[in-house]
Formats: sequence, C-alpha cells, structure tokens
Amino acid sequence: MNIAFIPVRCGSKSIPFKNIKNFCGKPLVYWNLLALENSKKVDKVIVATDCEEIKEVVKSFNFKKVEIYDREPKNATDTASTEDVMLEYINKTNLNDNDLFILVQATSPFTQSKDFDKAIEKLKKEDASSLLTCARIKRFLWHENGTPINYDYKNRPRRQDFKGILVENGAFYINSIKNIKKDKNRLSEKITIYEMPEYTFIELDEEDDWFIAEKLMKKYVLHSKNSKIKLFVSDVDGTLTDAGMYYSEDGNELKKFNTRDGKGFELLRKAGIKTAIITSENTKIVENRAKKLKVDYLYQGLEHIGKLEAIKEICNKENIKLDEVAFIGDDINDKEVLENVGLAGCPLDASEEIKQIPNIYVMNKKGGEGAVREFIEMIL
Repeated sequence: MNIAFIPVRCGSKSIPFKNIKNFCGKPLVYWNLLALENSKKVDKVIVATDCEEIKEVVKSFNFKKVEIYDREPKNATDTASTEDVMLEYINKTNLNDNDLFILVQATSPFTQSKDFDKAIEKLKKEDASSLLTCARIKRFLWHENGTPINYDYKNRPRRQDFKGILVENGAFYINSIKNIKKDKNRLSEKITIYEMPEYTFIELDEEDDWFIAEKLMKKYVLHSKNSKIKLFVSDVDGTLTDAGMYYSEDGNELKKFNTRDGKGFELLRKAGIKTAIITSENTKIVENRAKKLKVDYLYQGLEHIGKLEAIKEICNKENIKLDEVAFIGDDINDKEVLENVGLAGCPLDASEEIKQIPNIYVMNKKGGEGAVREFIEMIL
C-alpha cells in the first residue's frame, strides 16, 4: 500500500492558518489533496492535524481517499519535528513494513498527480530505499570564506551551459515504513531524486512567498488546465453586481457594475473566447450592459429553460463541449451549472453551498468588486 501523509497544524507564526488560507481560489491544503486524490498509485491519504478548523475544511472537499488523524498536542508544537508526528502515526497504526510512506508538505502546492506517480515508479525502478524531490536552480553559490561552491569564477559559464545545482524543494519524500521505524528519518540510503521544475523551489513561509507563488501557480499549473476554455459565461446579480437592490426616487431599479469586469470581457474577446451573460432576471439594464460589453450571447428571464440548458444551446451552436465552458455564479440557482461545466468559479461572498461545490474556485474578491475579472485573468 502507498500511503500519503500531510501534517498540518493550527500554529503558524509567519502566516496565521496558512494551510487553509485561500490560495488561487482554494484553501492551500486543497491542491496537494486534489493531486493525491487523482493519483493512480496513492491508495490512502492521511491529514494529521490538531486543528478543528482544518478538519472541517478538509472534510468539505469530500475526497474519497482522505482520512483525518488527530495528532497529539506534543507533536503539534513549534519545537516538534515532522518525524515526530510521522512516527507517532506509524507506531499507532497497523501498517505493513513494506508499505510506502509519502510525506507531503502543504506549503508546496505545485505538485501534480503525475509527480507522485512518476516518483513512485522511479523509486521502484532504481530499487532505491527512499526518494526526495528537488528543483534545479542555476545560481552561483559561495562559501562565507569567499570561495565558490558550484562553479569556477575564472571560467564563468553561460547560463544555458550551466547545469546548476539540485536543491530540496520540500514537495514530498518517499520511504518505506520499515526504514522510517529503523532510522527515525524521512530518508534512508540508498536515496534517489525526483527532479521538478525550477518554479517549484518556492515554499509558502512568508507573505511575499504567497504573492509570488500565486503568480507561478496561475502561469505554470492552472493555465495548462484552463487553456481549453472556449466559452465564458457569467451570472449577473451577486456576480457582475454586488447583489444590492438600488432604486431611484422614481422607483426605477438600478444596478452597480464594475468597470474592471467589463475590461475582462474585452480581454476574452481578444483571446478568441466566446462570452455570454445568463440571468434569471429580465431587465433593460442588463441588456444595455451586455451590448456595451459586446457579449456574444445574452439569456434573460429563462422561463422555459434553465441556465444549464441555455449554455447547452450555445455549445451546440458553437460546437463547444461543456468541459470547455467556464462559468461564474454565486447562488443556489447557479449550482447545476457550476457542477457540470469544465471550470467553475464564484465570488468570495457567494453562498456557502456554492463555495462547497467540489473543484470550484473561490475568488479573493466579492461580487461586483472585480471577482469576474479575477476569474477571467485566471483563465487567461
């Protein structure tokens, strides 16, 4: 059996509750759990935590492989090592000595399912005892005494000719239960290395790391998933607007839109992605807004068909598949669509039921405050 183990705790001095802090629309720990859930070679995933908040968040993902382990308080302190909680779990659980134990760190969210699978294959193929992940960085390193570590400064190589040096990126480690018991360490000789891209070197330990990592995640990981989107659809109230109901002195209804969201539709158009606005309401305001944004399709009222059927109509006309559709909505009347399209998103202030939909991306911004633009930028 191949067992993945993710230790996450409440305490974090640099970034409070960082393991469940929103990262690219999802709690940070979600990304590794998703990759492990979809791994072909990982059989079970253990989240070891002392935190009730983390437990509730992890349970909300509804991943089938994931189990929660209550780690002892003494092994959830600042001074406790990762090995301490690993050994605590192993000693309390009836595991086979030949089982593989994969230590996964939530602060490295770039790991994909294929990484876990290929690493396990590499370990077995090379008949190694343990494995760690590294990233190759092309930096010139020096000792404090003024001598170079990894190059000859008298013959400085060009970057393209420089092999660089492998550095632990902290993504994950693999060892057998037997070795961990014996050596009380995540690694045992003979050790092999699974190399990952250079951008995976960053770990989320400080606020600046977070900002940089989100940019890298969107560029290298999410973009590859979102590149197949051919149709972008948005709800209106609570998504393109702030869900407020405004009335003039004459009793006319008003809506407040965000100009940055409008620019997002322009960017989609330039990228060749079809656009649509679909709403249960039927107002001249939305019609005028849709004309200004030059959306390809506008569906209002929807008395005879639901939102999902309207999207299917567009897909049929444009020869687009549902998994090539991105939709952003905020309330329960959007749920059916969000559960069926290829890419689902919602504003930060969407209803809780919507935010709990598996694989939905929760924006950092609220409806009417740029959430739609944020979702569009994630796609582009």
